[in-house]
Amino acid sequence: MIFILWLLAVILVISGIFSLIRGQMLWGIVLIVVGLLVGPGGVSMFG
Repeated sequence: MIFILWLLAVILVISGIFSLIRGQMLWGIVLIVVGLLVGPGGVSMFG
């Protein structure tokens, strides 16, 4: 479960970075913040 959350967090952060590069500032920031919250190093919403 922790590996899945970590993988999901990495995908969200990378997607957020690409959104920022494409000029979608708000969506990119949201993706990065959600990715950091979901990741095991952050405040996990699932436990």
